[in-house]
Amino acid sequence: MNDTRESDGLTEQHLATLVDRFYEKVRADPELGPVFNAAIDDWPEHQRMLTAFWSSVALGTRSYRGNPMSAHRPHPIRVEHFDRWLSLWRATAAEVLPVEHVDRVCGYAEKIGYSLRYGLGLMDKAGARPLGLPMA
Repeated sequence: MNDTRESDGLTEQHLATLVDRFYEKVRADPELGPVFNAAIDDWPEHQRMLTAFWSSVALGTRSYRGNPMSAHRPHPIRVEHFDRWLSLWRATAAEVLPVEHVDRVCGYAEKIGYSLRYGLGLMDKAGARPLGLPMA
C-alpha cells in the first residue's frame, strides 16, 4: 500500500494495519463473526476496500467508491452489534495507531456507526418506527 498520503502523521499504512487487525478480531468474535463471516466471501478484497474507505474518511483520498448503507442493508445487523463493533474498533485503534490519532479515528467510527444505525432503522427512540419515523 502506498504510504504517501497522510494527515498530521496518520498514514494509509496506519489505516491498513488498523483495518487488518480489526477484522481479524471481528472474524473471531462470537457476536460479530457470524454476521461478517456469512456476508464476506473474499476477506483480503474486503479489507482492501475498507482501507480505501477509511483512507477516504480520515485522509481525504477519495479512493473509496461504494455505498456503505446499501452494502449493510441486506444483512441481519442488530443494534447491539454496533456497540460491540465500536468497542473492538476502539481497542484495536489504541493498539495499533499512534496515540495522537486514536481519538480522531474513533470519532469517525462513532459518526459512521450512528449514520448506519439511523439508516438501517436501528435507532433506540421510544415510540419510533424504523428510520426514526414517529408512530401514527
